[in-house]
Amino acid sequence: MAISAGQTAPDFSLFASDKSQVSLSDFKGKNVVLLFFPLAFTGVCTAELCNVRDNIALYNSTNAQVLGISVDSLFTLDKFKTEQNLNFPLLSDFNKTAATAYDVLYETFPAFGMLGVSKRAAFVIDANGTVQYAEVCATPGDLPSFEAIQNTLKSL
Repeated sequence: MAISAGQTAPDFSLFASDKSQVSLSDFKGKNVVLLFFPLAFTGVCTAELCNVRDNIALYNSTNAQVLGISVDSLFTLDKFKTEQNLNFPLLSDFNKTAATAYDVLYETFPAFGMLGVSKRAAFVIDANGTVQYAEVCATPGDLPSFEAIQNTLKSL
């Protein structure tokens, strides 16, 4: 079962596209928005992350750090981040540890029969490490509710 509001967010340690190691616990005392997305360079994922890029001031104004997470390699994510001018870290969950901990991993991705691709999901974690908002999209083509994410952040 996916992580839900009220639960303690599972910690993880992943490599970012800049090759630095990033853990959720690094952001203790700050709100965090985790955005799991299936694959870099795909239409819906690009639209989702560019929406966040274009509205980063909304996240910054609520003391929130956005982290994008996919099963792509850190090298793929680096190219994707550069090409899209993304202004927040992209983390490689190549070994699927974070997606497994948050229970947002497709057994078989609906397109192309790919195994082990993360679902599109959004989690808002407060400064104490408690999940305040959790959304796992029904299909990879759905976007998370940016309005609900922002409303949650404003309430913290």
